[in-house]
Order: sequence, then C-alpha cells, then structure tokens
Amino acid sequence: MSKIDFEKLESGVNGYLDAALADGKIDPQSYEMAKKNTTTFLHQWLTDDNFLRVSPNVRKGILAAADAGRWEDIVNTFRKKMSFGTGGIRGFMANDRESIVRMNNEGLDAPILKGPNTINNVVLLLTSAGVAKFGKDKGFDKIVIGYDSRVRGGDFAQTIAEEFLAYGFTVYLFDEACPFPEVTYAIPFVKAQMGILLSASHNDYRYNGYKLCCGNGSQFDPEERTDMYNNYIVKVTSDDIKTTPIAQAGKGKVVWLGGSEKLAGVNYHGHDELLNIHAAYGNQVKHFLLQDTTTKKALNIAFCAYHGAGRKLVPQLLSDVGFENVNIIHENGLYDLNGLFPSFNSDPGFEQQPDPGDWRAGKVAVDAFIKEYGQAKWDATDVLIGTDPDADRCALTVKVPENQQAVYGADYTLLPADEAWAVLLWYRLKLDKGIKKKKSFIVLSHTTTDALTLLAKKHGVGVVKTWVGFAALSAAVRDSWNGTLVQGLVEGKKDPNQPLVDMVVMESHDMDKARNYNLGAFEQSNGFALLGNPPKDLFSLGENGHVRDKDGTFAAILLAEIAQWAKDNGTTVFEILDKKIYLDKEIGLFYNHYEPDPIDGEYPGIEGDRQKKAILRRALGYYQIALAGGLSIGGVPVTGVAMYRTGKYDHVYPPTHDWMFPDEGIRFYFGSEYNHLTVRPSGTGNALRLHIQMHTFDVNGRNLIGKKKQLRKMALKIADDIRVKLGAPRN
Repeated sequence: MSKIDFEKLESGVNGYLDAALADGKIDPQSYEMAKKNTTTFLHQWLTDDNFLRVSPNVRKGILAAADAGRWEDIVNTFRKKMSFGTGGIRGFMANDRESIVRMNNEGLDAPILKGPNTINNVVLLLTSAGVAKFGKDKGFDKIVIGYDSRVRGGDFAQTIAEEFLAYGFTVYLFDEACPFPEVTYAIPFVKAQMGILLSASHNDYRYNGYKLCCGNGSQFDPEERTDMYNNYIVKVTSDDIKTTPIAQAGKGKVVWLGGSEKLAGVNYHGHDELLNIHAAYGNQVKHFLLQDTTTKKALNIAFCAYHGAGRKLVPQLLSDVGFENVNIIHENGLYDLNGLFPSFNSDPGFEQQPDPGDWRAGKVAVDAFIKEYGQAKWDATDVLIGTDPDADRCALTVKVPENQQAVYGADYTLLPADEAWAVLLWYRLKLDKGIKKKKSFIVLSHTTTDALTLLAKKHGVGVVKTWVGFAALSAAVRDSWNGTLVQGLVEGKKDPNQPLVDMVVMESHDMDKARNYNLGAFEQSNGFALLGNPPKDLFSLGENGHVRDKDGTFAAILLAEIAQWAKDNGTTVFEILDKKIYLDKEIGLFYNHYEPDPIDGEYPGIEGDRQKKAILRRALGYYQIALAGGLSIGGVPVTGVAMYRTGKYDHVYPPTHDWMFPDEGIRFYFGSEYNHLTVRPSGTGNALRLHIQMHTFDVNGRNLIGKKKQLRKMALKIADDIRVKLGAPRN
C-alpha cells in the first residue's frame, strides 16, 4: 500500500470546516464535533486491516474523494457515526447519485466514498456484531432477515446473514425482496427472537436502513434498545466482525423463506429447506376480512407497487380473496424492483420519495395507468391502491363526485391516511359483530386525525394517543394489555410544570383495565395495524391480532374490501367519508394537512444541521411569543401552545438555558382542541414536519362543499405563514 498523506487529509478537512464556520454555514457546536471526529474516523477507516478484509476497496474510495477535493462530502461521511434510532439505523448510502449508481452496477465493494455515517457493508457488519453479541448473551439463537427493493439489498442481507451464522444463529433468510410485514409476521411464526429488514421504507433512492425487531415482531422496548446500543453496539471493534459463508453453514442453519417453490436464478447455496411464508402470511390476513372471501368481486382496482416489494404479494392476496379485476401498473417500470426509483425525480436537491402517501406519487401512478391501459379503463376504475418499497405503508386513490371536482382539482384524489383510516374504523365498527366495544380501544399518534378520536368515543370505544412512530403505538397497546397504561395525562404530562412529557403516551380517553382488545393502531404517515387481544407470551402476536408494526399489505386488502362493500351498497369510499363521518353531528368535518420541510429529502449534511437548528430556534421563539399572547398564524389567532419533549434525543441535542429539542413538536392551538398546527422536527435527519388540523361541527349537507373549501384555504394560509415565520420556504 502506498503511504497515505494524512497531513493532506487533515488540511483539506480543516480547510473546509474553517471556511464553512467563517461563512456561517455551520454552527460552532457542529464545527467542534466534526473537527474532532472526522480525522479520527478517517484514520481508523484507512488503517484498519479488518475493514480492508471485508471491503478491499474502502481506502480506494476515500482517497479518490480526497484527490477530487470532495472535502464537504468527506466531512459528512466521517463527522459522526450513523445515528441509532428507535427502529435501528437509516441514512444515505452515498452523498451523490453517481456513487449509488456505481454500487448498483458493481456491488457492495464498489470504490465509492463510505464511512461511519453512511449505510455500507462495514457499518452494517459492525452494527450486526453488536446485535449478535447482545442476542447471544440473552440466549437467542434464531433470526429472520429480509430486504426490499433498495440498491443491493439482497447483497446487504446475505452479508449480515453470514455474520449471524458466524455467531451461531440459525438464519431464516428471504429468497427475494419482501414486504416488511412478512418479516414481522415471520419472526413469531418461526419462533425467532429477532428480525432485521434492510430498508429505508419510503425514503428516496439515496437511503437504506436496518430495521430491527424483537421476538414478537415489534420494535425493541426502549430499555432493551438502550442496553443493546450502549453495552454492545458502541463497544464493538473491527475484531468482532466475523463471517461464515452461507454455502459453508451447517445443515439446517439456513432456512429460506419464500413461496411453495424455489425461484429461478436464485442461488440457495446448497440449503434446500424452504418455508412457504407467503401462504402462511396470506392465511393470516384472510382471517380479518368481514366479507366472504370465496365469492368473485366486481371492484375495478389499479395497483401500483412503486418499484417495491409489494408487487407480487398484494395482487396475489387480492386475487386469493376474490378480486378478479386488478390491473397492475407496469408503465415506467413501476412494477419492477429498482432501488434507483426511476419514476421519481433524482435531481440533486429535488430527490422525490416513492411515498404512496404523497399526492405527487399518486399522480405518477394515475398517469402511468392511463398511459398503459387508456382513459376509458381509468374511467371505469374504482380505486387505486399503492404501497411503498417495503410495503408497510398503503395509500388509496379514489374517484371524486362531479360536484366536488372543483374542490379537488381532478376527478380523483389521493385519500390522506387520516381519511382512509377513519373510513376503515367506521366500517369495522359497523360490520364486525364480534367487537365488544366496552372492551375495545384504538391507539393513534398525536398527529393523526381526531376524526378517529370522536368516532371511537361515539361508539364507546377507548382511545389512546401516543407520540409519533409505531414503536410508541405498539408500546401503548402492550401497556394497555398489561394494565400498566399511564393515564391522567394532559398534553403528555401529569404536572404541567415538569419539563418532559411521558415517553409513550400523550393522553387517553375512557381507558380501564377491561379494555384489552386493540381494534386499530393508526398513524398519519399511512401506517396501520390491528393488534387484537393480549398475546399468550412475549414472542407471539396478539390473540385475534395481526403484526405489531405497520402493514401496508394488510391495509390494502382491508381497504379493497371496504371499497367493494361500498360498491355493493350503491355508494363509494368518498361518500362514506362525507355522509357517515363528516356529516355526523358528533364528529364534524376535519381537514388534515401535512407538509414536510424541505418538501423533498432533508437539509443536507453538516450545513443542514445549522439550517434545521435555525428553524427550530425560530419556532421556539414563536412558542415564547404565544405563551405571552398576541400571536397569529395565517391570520388566525393562536389561543394556546404546548411543547412536547420526551428527552429521547437530548444526548444528540443537549438542552441549554436558551435551547431545547422539542422532539415531538410545538403545537399552536386556534380556538379549540381540534384546531391546531404542530411543528415537529425529525430526531435523526435534518428535516421538520408541519401538521395542521382544522375542524368544524358547523357542517351539513348544504354547506359541506363550502366548508371543505374554507378549512382547506385556512390550513394552507397557516402553512404558508408559518414557513415565512420560520424561514423555511418551499423548495
């Protein structure tokens, strides 16, 4: 190996950091951390022979970036280790499209720039060594591993499978890209104690991630996750990286998960055991349908997989329960597994997500359907169902009645998850005769529509509101099952003067220990599951329940059933929402509006750290103004304000006398508890979320359309104004 010029590397790194600080592009705290870490980690990655053993081209990629003067990219790659969040790790595989395309073409060891702050084979092997050591100390011996359509996902999955084999685990490995819900179902099905999916869910093509599950398929409890991270992952060294090639694993140590037969073109490495998890999962889903699954159904369905792993399973399940008229969208490669997501913009700074809950993705699907099948076929279509790359999120596009098309701007609309879940809950409360309402409850995140809250209350069903993320939803259900749910909270607190809110619960309504059947867990970001009654043990699904994380495949089948029921009864999903929910005097009209900031991706790198903090500081300033009174947003007076801080990211953003990180957001109220704006930052990325809910009880059949226009206009004015106030214009 030629001698590495560390003086040149340090000079280049410090030169970039000094100039960025002087220009005000980064803040002093980020500057100090990056200056300390970047050269330390660079030295480690360039001199550690174990890294070379598992990734021979790692040095070549780093030195090529230095020779090209890519100091900002080098800093962003080495300034910190990948953040370990509630569900594992997620981040960029590389800082530029060219590098990701090169990895796609050449494999995991393509000579691109990679380091501790990107998703790569070295980082995943280090992380997996910590997870494996944690598991062995707990007596675990089985793990499920899957992957979705992300670039080189199958190679990443086999790489970490070989490490768990070296640590003595029996590995249950999917033989092709799979939906995340099949992983969360397979874990308790095969009696494994852990599971991993290589996926970045709905994020754009630059991302990948490592979703980590415990033995019942949910995310690990905070205590276990903290133990795993602090006592294992943080302490691993490159000496802990060891692998056993799959072909050399002992008989029975590798069990493949897939269908009834092996797939052509897949190397099973001499391991013949194949478990038909697709059939087992399909039978599980069928148990929850309320209509006859053996009859032929006339609903006309369009389906879009968005280049993802739901492409086979969703159409197959629809067919299995009687839906004959399912038209899969192939145009633009939307059916193909392609982690570059070519149907979506990948221009730098404008990278779009393959997110079925984004109206732009809905338009991509509709346009592709019309191009492939024709306008007449679209006119005859009842609903369009879409799932994201790992199929844990589902979205529904529905037709709009002619008298409301001026409101929605087209003959169709992407139904926000808030509205889809309201219809789903209404349907199950109406038609599931087995529900004992006095023993039932729902759980929803605090940014999800209160139409669900009022609908549940109307039917005598308990309600639990949590913070954002399915880990919180699942934890609240578990606590309800155990009779340990924290109650009596207002805005997440029992004492309004205490600085932190509860880690899981925001508030609850009419909950007692008799309520042990969860008939739905709902989140605004297109996540849904139904967890049922308490499980028989710690490693099982709930009795009469489904997987304990969100499941877009499951939701797709349930929503199709509802649309078919509506068609059979001379109505539509859209009309159910209007007539049975919004015109119900006990519920009223809701308009829920969501915008990310920035609209696509995140504020990039270390310079993005400063931008995010600057926006949050302005938000904290408006929080103080609101406390004093006199604040208006979008011309609407703010009548109350609350800050939600669990403290779970205080180790990343330490609080000071003039700064704290409101990880669950700052909420501004407008006259009632159902009218509010929430500004919520991401804990692990340089992005924020704007959630706006507007509501009125003053609605009837005559003024419904006018009220929809009014609430929508008000929400958009609030969104526009808060962006101006925070210095966060739409890009």
